[in-house]
Amino acid sequence: MTMRNNLSRLARHLIIILIGIGMLYPVLWLVASSFKPNTMIFTNTSLWPAVFTLDNYINGWRGLNDVSFSKFFMNSALISVMSVLGNVITCSLAAFALGRLEFRMKKVWFALMLVTIMLPYHVTLVPQYMIYNEFQWINTYFPLILPKWLAHDSFFILLMVQFIRGIPRELDESARIDGCSQRQIYWRIILPLLVPALITTAIFTFIWSWDDFFSQMIYLSDIRLFTVQLGIRSLFDPSGQSDWGALLAMSTLSLLPITAIFLLFQRYFLEGIATTGLK
Repeated sequence: MTMRNNLSRLARHLIIILIGIGMLYPVLWLVASSFKPNTMIFTNTSLWPAVFTLDNYINGWRGLNDVSFSKFFMNSALISVMSVLGNVITCSLAAFALGRLEFRMKKVWFALMLVTIMLPYHVTLVPQYMIYNEFQWINTYFPLILPKWLAHDSFFILLMVQFIRGIPRELDESARIDGCSQRQIYWRIILPLLVPALITTAIFTFIWSWDDFFSQMIYLSDIRLFTVQLGIRSLFDPSGQSDWGALLAMSTLSLLPITAIFLLFQRYFLEGIATTGLK
């Protein structure tokens, strides 16, 4: 029985490893092809470049129309960081109100917030575009950043509400006896205990903002405002000859920030997901 169990466990691990390699193969091909000359990208299927070159990174980093990819990376970083700050601050405040405070029609507002999660983004795209156009915000970062500062992402509010509901109310009562106001309870009691959920929110917001393409394509048209995703898209020319090497090289570089963020905060990320699920 022990030998059979060991063989069964070994077989399961081998299957998982093979599935993992299959899932990682496109990423490995992307990285390997970014070091190949353009003429060998689609002719040489080996993951190890027969001819190693850095020209793709040099040419790709030059960007388009005298705007280098350093500008695109700075634009993406600005949008992502501001979105993270907005979601962490406003969503935690909204979650504290829904999870701890009592006010009229609280359940109705909470239900309406849940309904917004079910709405596809494309349903609200046209009305939002018309509103932003009236405000003359098209071709600016306001449509991409400002909603994050207005507790726009209901998913993160729900995540924090569920986390706050698991925090004993006795802590609030003890703090209130000591003279703490609602603001002090939020700042000194709830917020420190909410750190795992805040880190989870920050990681998801950064990844989603960095990888966002559709919204940026809709609202941005000035190349000086382009993000990394729009810059990579601009390297692809369906009507002419695309610089595949530069495109793959910049795609590889675009993966580095979100990979680094996830690896650095992986422990807090998993802790936030697991703790929120238990609560």
